[in-house]
Amino acid sequence: EQCAVALDSLSQTEYWVRNVAKHARSFWLPVPSGKFYPDFVAKLKDGKLLVIEYKGAHLVTSTDTEAKRKIGALWEAKSDGTALFLIVEKSIGGKDMREQIRAKVA
Repeated sequence: EQCAVALDSLSQTEYWVRNVAKHARSFWLPVPSGKFYPDFVAKLKDGKLLVIEYKGAHLVTSTDTEAKRKIGALWEAKSDGTALFLIVEKSIGGKDMREQIRAKVA
């Protein structure tokens, strides 16, 4: 919920949706274990697509999270500047979720 509130509070966000896993129209990326359904998909006012995965501290260093981080970074790199991918944590280096998202879209 806090991640959704943070995303919604940013002036750069045009609209966002909660990405529902395994729904026919859900956004997904391939990972070794199958399909990865990030938590949020947002359209930014500059036209870019922002995809966010929230991870609790206990999951940040897992091999599954690392695979998601790599495929998300690759997807972003191959988007020709039209898409952004971010794994958000409750706090990273003193930055809360809102600050993490804001730094990504800046």
